[in-house]
Amino acid sequence: MTSSKTVAVVGAGVIGGGWVARFLENGFDVALYDPAADTQSKVEALLINAEHAYSKLTMAPRNHRGALTYAKTLALAVAGAELVMEAVPENLTLKQQVYRDIEQHADEGAIIASSTSGILPTQLQAAMRHPERLIVTHPFNPVYLLPLVEVVGGELTAAETIDSAMGLFRAMGMHPLHIKKEIEAFVADRFLEAVWREALWLVNDGIATTAEIDDAIRYGFGLRWAQMGLFETYRLAGGEAGMRHFIAQFGPCLAWPWTKLMDVPELTEELIDTIAAQSDAQSGQYSFRELERIRDDNLVAILQALKVNDWGAGQTLGRYEQTLFDAGAHRNDGAEPTDEPLLTVERTVPPDWTDYNNHMNESRYLQCFADASDALLRRVGVDANYLANSGSYFTVETHIRHLDEVAALQPIKATTQVLSAAGKKLHVFHRLFHGDGRLLATAEQLLLHVNLTTRSASEPTPGVLTALRAIADRHASLVVPEGCGRAIGDPR
Repeated sequence: MTSSKTVAVVGAGVIGGGWVARFLENGFDVALYDPAADTQSKVEALLINAEHAYSKLTMAPRNHRGALTYAKTLALAVAGAELVMEAVPENLTLKQQVYRDIEQHADEGAIIASSTSGILPTQLQAAMRHPERLIVTHPFNPVYLLPLVEVVGGELTAAETIDSAMGLFRAMGMHPLHIKKEIEAFVADRFLEAVWREALWLVNDGIATTAEIDDAIRYGFGLRWAQMGLFETYRLAGGEAGMRHFIAQFGPCLAWPWTKLMDVPELTEELIDTIAAQSDAQSGQYSFRELERIRDDNLVAILQALKVNDWGAGQTLGRYEQTLFDAGAHRNDGAEPTDEPLLTVERTVPPDWTDYNNHMNESRYLQCFADASDALLRRVGVDANYLANSGSYFTVETHIRHLDEVAALQPIKATTQVLSAAGKKLHVFHRLFHGDGRLLATAEQLLLHVNLTTRSASEPTPGVLTALRAIADRHASLVVPEGCGRAIGDPR
């Protein structure tokens, strides 16, 4: 992929719409084609929920959102795109026809990716003129939140196509899993199919309802699977002796008639009616979009919890946040007058940052100013590598003035003025603004450089100090900010 960041999505169902949201969030311009009359209304509704989720997923500065175009024809959608994401229904003949149309109109170097849930890529690429550029990229719903994407090449897929796709998805905050051997339904869906078959029998035989089956998963092993998967979970079940002991103890159970995985109940109208009625009783009180948002809120909470523990999908989110923070620190380089305060924070207020009045609470003002300081420091070179080898700046004093209110999902931005940078000390002044220009709060902060090994004050590296002093020198011509040097109770 080159720097133009243009993709096409063909098919606007749940998966295609999810890809649109993921691409837009990562700064790609997206051309979407789907001939259905309700395409735009469905996608816009999905994008509203995706925006709600992204507003809570990370505190890092988000990418500038890409532009979405609803193409009138497939030819217009794929023209000029470097990646074409096919997300049409699971029908081999239909998909192969779509590829013929794509190859007729797309650039020869464009990667063609299929979101198929189980069709082999070798079958998909069989009738293509350039089969080397076809790859399966199977995501999981919601595509804009869940990091896993199975990447599968066919017999004629070029190695560089796989490498390019893997790099692209990592940069988008995903966890690309390269499935090196073709198999129907790949890896993850084969597990889901097995669980689904057993669940159908449990309902068919009157053993459990849809709600009871879901409870067995979400209150039990589903929580373990969310952060340890299958084999690591069973390794723990084996105690200190590990996996070998677990297999010795529970392996004989595999011969017992506990499962009907090799069979499936006939999906009679009676069974379908039973499942549908139980599902309606279980969650019919929610609309589709309400249930979608509840799911997303729960996934954000799980991902954030895993990130705190640096584990599983949380590691993927943490790496993605680090790239966003580092990119955000330099996003406005050269775009601002050199003698003006630096733009260090630009975001919307997440819903969970607010109190019962729907106003951003006091702690989140401090969060904004801490993020502003972090952005300044990344800008001068205090990034992850610096923290690992040289030290960091610790905030030793903060004085905040709260001047106005801001509500959930409203835009805010912060600017930072460097008052002085001398030796170990860094003195800054932040202003927090509403998107409409109102000054919401100010914060004066004193930071001290610390050696993270000795935990004592230390000099920053010459490069960092030089960069900070250059900004301080540029800001020396600015007037002393109102509120600078005040103490609590001083007159306004």
